Amino acid sequence: MSDVVEKTLTALPSLLSLDSQPGASKLSSTSKLGNLIRAITELTSKHDEEKLIQQELTAIKDQASSPNTSMRQMKEIMVRAIYCEMLGYEASFCYIHAIKLAQQGTGLEKRVGYLAVALFLNESHELLLLLVNTVLKDLQSTNLIEVCMALTIVSQLFPRDMIPAILPLVEEKLTHPKEIIRRKAVLALYKFYLIAPNQVQHIHNKFRKALCDKDPGVMTASLHIYLQMIKENPEGYKDLTGSFVTILKQVVGGKLPMDYNYHSVPAPWLQIQLLRILSFLGKSDKSASGIMYEVLEESLRKAEMNHNITYAILYECVKCIYTIHPKGELLEKAAKCIGNFILSPKINLKYIGLKALTYVVQQDPKMALQHQMTIIECLDHPDLIIKRETLELLFRITNGKNVTVIVEKMLEFLRTSKDDYTTIDLVGKVAEVAEKYAPDNKWFIDTMNSVFSLSGDLMQPDIPNNFLKRITEGFEGGEHDRMLRLFAVDSYVSLLQEEPSKLPQRFLQVISWVLGEYSHLREDLEPATVVKLLAKLLDLKQASSETKSWVLSAMTKLCEGEASTSLLQEISETLSCSMDTVLRQRAQELQNLQLNPELRAKVLPRNVCAEPLEVDSSLSFLDEYVSEALAAGAAPYKSPHQRHEELTQGKALSLDPYSLPLPISMSSCSLDDRQSPTLPSVSSGLSGDSNDPSHKAGTTTLKLDKVKRVWGREGYLAQKEAAEEPAKVEVPSPVHSTGQIAISQNQNQAPVADQEKQQLASSLFVGLGAQTSLSLMGKSEEKSNFFRKKAKNKVLSLQPSQQTSNSSIPIPNSIDNLLCNDPMEANVHPEPPLPSPKQTCDAAGGPTDNSLISASSDETEEPVRIQDSSLTSHLPADYIGVTHSEITSLCSCHGVDLAACHVNKDDCLVLVLFISNSSDSDVQQLQVQVASEDVEVSYVSECPVEELRCHQVQVCQYSLTVKRPSVHLQVAGQLSFNMPDRNPHTTNFSYKLPLPSFIRPLALSTEEYGKMWLAFSNDTQQNLTLVADVQDPLKVTLDVLERKLNLHVVAVIGTEGIIACRVLPNQPCLMHCRVHGESLAVWLRSSVQDLPDCLLYHCQRALQEL
Repeated sequence: MSDVVEKTLTALPSLLSLDSQPGASKLSSTSKLGNLIRAITELTSKHDEEKLIQQELTAIKDQASSPNTSMRQMKEIMVRAIYCEMLGYEASFCYIHAIKLAQQGTGLEKRVGYLAVALFLNESHELLLLLVNTVLKDLQSTNLIEVCMALTIVSQLFPRDMIPAILPLVEEKLTHPKEIIRRKAVLALYKFYLIAPNQVQHIHNKFRKALCDKDPGVMTASLHIYLQMIKENPEGYKDLTGSFVTILKQVVGGKLPMDYNYHSVPAPWLQIQLLRILSFLGKSDKSASGIMYEVLEESLRKAEMNHNITYAILYECVKCIYTIHPKGELLEKAAKCIGNFILSPKINLKYIGLKALTYVVQQDPKMALQHQMTIIECLDHPDLIIKRETLELLFRITNGKNVTVIVEKMLEFLRTSKDDYTTIDLVGKVAEVAEKYAPDNKWFIDTMNSVFSLSGDLMQPDIPNNFLKRITEGFEGGEHDRMLRLFAVDSYVSLLQEEPSKLPQRFLQVISWVLGEYSHLREDLEPATVVKLLAKLLDLKQASSETKSWVLSAMTKLCEGEASTSLLQEISETLSCSMDTVLRQRAQELQNLQLNPELRAKVLPRNVCAEPLEVDSSLSFLDEYVSEALAAGAAPYKSPHQRHEELTQGKALSLDPYSLPLPISMSSCSLDDRQSPTLPSVSSGLSGDSNDPSHKAGTTTLKLDKVKRVWGREGYLAQKEAAEEPAKVEVPSPVHSTGQIAISQNQNQAPVADQEKQQLASSLFVGLGAQTSLSLMGKSEEKSNFFRKKAKNKVLSLQPSQQTSNSSIPIPNSIDNLLCNDPMEANVHPEPPLPSPKQTCDAAGGPTDNSLISASSDETEEPVRIQDSSLTSHLPADYIGVTHSEITSLCSCHGVDLAACHVNKDDCLVLVLFISNSSDSDVQQLQVQVASEDVEVSYVSECPVEELRCHQVQVCQYSLTVKRPSVHLQVAGQLSFNMPDRNPHTTNFSYKLPLPSFIRPLALSTEEYGKMWLAFSNDTQQNLTLVADVQDPLKVTLDVLERKLNLHVVAVIGTEGIIACRVLPNQPCLMHCRVHGESLAVWLRSSVQDLPDCLLYHCQRALQEL
């Protein structure tokens, strides 16, 4: 063993490149790092290690502070400091020296300096600002190693407010001749997109060029960005479906260099990334899914190797197949693959199979029937991870018929679980299914009691809050709800009479509230008896102050009669002297309300908790107090915006050395800091698909479930209608017939189970027949008829006429050879020529693939403008003299041409379609369909006739307003008609509209502007470039924005200006501008979430185009 340690210590310094001189490895045994490691390994106690490390840190500090220390010695010092930090000892005195080493060092010294900075600092560290100038210098260096190091540190550390300083230089590196530089630049932009997506919106077209790069590494790096963007907006990238399929075909076919292979598997991580992208693009889209089937089948076939990485590919293939539009043959192969995983004796493969099956049952619950005996055996598996994943699977298939058996299995696992994360997760699932599928009142109360008892204080705070809400609101109303509350009272009285000291704090709080509210429902239960039971909780040593507050509140509601007067008086007097202010307040309330029954009846009325409270939204009761305070010399109220501006005036950073302005820090006015706490749902943060990280155990929020909600993120809500509950849309199973996947109990899955397991299987998997519909992450929507929640609000319904299917719009094919067989071949151009803007169609109605957009096409490519003014004469008379865009050709098919323009009206944007027949034949059954997800489309006038004679033009008009703001809005449609030969023809078209087309000026006074500013909560900030070389830069810049974006300048006061606009139909957005050095600090606010970021993007473009 000593020989191994000696060899390791001998080789370590050379691996760390501690000495650039030849023969450095021979000196490693005497190097200071080697001596330090050897000394630590010889120690026998932690105390001796701390003593040795402190001595080493003292020596490092003295050497680093010495003016005679060379860069070579400083490099060795940094490596020793890194090692000490890795052991958990602070070496913060070295941070500034690491930055100096990165600034002043050369070669290996700079490399170690950057490494130390990456390990020592974080994105919010104050010393990081000193590194900006060094990074800018290295990004402009001709040394490739220095450029690589700068791009690496940018990807790791640079925060949001430093992005504008380096973004232009990083963007330039996308065209660098060296592929490693291009790859690192793409990864840096990916980091920028994650933390500040609005700052890189203007270079999305360059991402497409990166996707089409001749180097596979650059193309692979660009997939990270595309996966994120497609996940957020899959509709905007449907045209790239064919390109991604082509790339995957070439990867699976082994056309990449051998360097990308891993255990003879071609680029496995690239395959996984592409499969995830195809899953998003093919979801609910028949046309896009159709071009994926072949490559998915090929991926399944090629991945049949016994290696871990191929298992990962198979898992992603299965998920993709069950996500996109279904195909019977692929579903059968995916089901077979899942079966092979689940039946495998290897634990890892069995886990993958359960994971895949958990995902699949959301689309096809019957898949669980094929492996029910194997799932039963997994419940008793010795591996806890297998057990937990099996319970997750059962959670997905829970319905009203099997809920009792599944909940019992979950509670049984909770009784033996010692992992906090598993407990929190499983408790949430039990509470969710118990609330949704409870067969009766008694079972619901008993199950929730078990949940509260087993979880202790680890559960999410929303679980007891939602339970109390359900008790208050009830489910069916009338006698049923009264019996529910009575069951709860009986249960909690019994628990308090036994051993309340063993109950968790949150359970005691729930018991106190229920007994205080509903103990009067039990006629034989005197209030004095309940008070005595609650008084015992105050004497518990483990009772927290919060629990005692709940108990005192419950006693205040029960202080009736003279039987408990002395006890309550004694309790209130004792706790009135408590050091806890909340307990003192509750004790004073108890004492005063006990002596004044009339006041208690007004403050704590019974059976009226569901009535809304009237709230004085203007806070007029404070007017007198405010007037007196102002008269006494108090400072007037300042909005957060004003306070932020005053703070930043004295603390603004001088950014002149960096040549580009940095955005104002948003830390003091973060949007998250202003958000009011809300009540999450039971499943929030607990179900498998929850992405909300904000629900953490231990947090407390104010619960006002029964108070009329008149204030919210958007300000005063009294004039707004109550929010309607979203419609529950059933997710159909992708398998349309039972014949597509045979359900057979006779397959070779496992030996014949015993009688007990067969009975358990029949209980667990009941209700998974063909009629089962899905909801709640794939679980059956069927509920118990006995236990239903009352409908509180109207439910939105999706009308068939409002639903738009993407299956009729074809997906363009990509270039056939996006990745060449030999990357060194010079005759393969990485960017194919751009296609003609016109599309043709065949007799069957499907467009051909000869001239469709490829992956390398520019996202903002300008369409072809029609030079002939003949169509202009066909504009309706109402639009003559009104501002309209140029007429653009959209598509052409068999002599039928479609062109369009948009007309700017005050209340809407009108899309005008010109359908011209340039052929010598008449066109029959002419139909035009227009739809959009982001734009509300309504008919002004449809196509007037279904027949279009030769050499004639017909006009259709559509009114457009914005539903969901985006940088570029798109309207898609379909033109269909019959030629004289009776053959139907169909062609698809799209028309892109920039957001400024929908912007209208919003005339406001300064007082109205101030009120709206305080009411809006969605905001963004950025520094823009002022118009230079003019006498009044602010006025000229605002004039440019007003003219190009159709804004309204409300007022200009000194170096500040305020602007208002609205996006059709009525989505307001406010802008505050302030001159900050040579830049314009802009702050935008709106009541619409994405509108500030979109408008900021167009402001940047408007000023860049000058």
